[in-house]
Amino acid sequence: MTLDELIGYCASKPGAEETYPWGEAELVCKVGGKAFAFVGLDVHTVGLKCGADAEAAAMWRERFPGDVTMSGYIGRYGWNTISLKGSVPDADLLELVDGSYEAVVARLPRSKRPA
Repeated sequence: MTLDELIGYCASKPGAEETYPWGEAELVCKVGGKAFAFVGLDVHTVGLKCGADAEAAAMWRERFPGDVTMSGYIGRYGWNTISLKGSVPDADLLELVDGSYEAVVARLPRSKRPA
């Protein structure tokens, strides 16, 4: 999957917005003001919530060693960084984006959830 395809997929999610809180090198896709994807534009990676906890996220790292790594600072909360140039199939990557988005939406107050 290309970087542009990933960004388009994230942007197509209901209520999704693109932000650049740390400059032009990292795009943060948010819903209801909460991040669901951290897209590394220079390094072609995406940080996603990969399960309910760190243990669930670890299963993805075991499945794709080297291409899925624990995200810095937030990895202990179930976030992984996935290389777009690695061995993770597009279908799995889309599943991870969907899961991250759905996990964030589920924790939003009803008033901030997309229609």
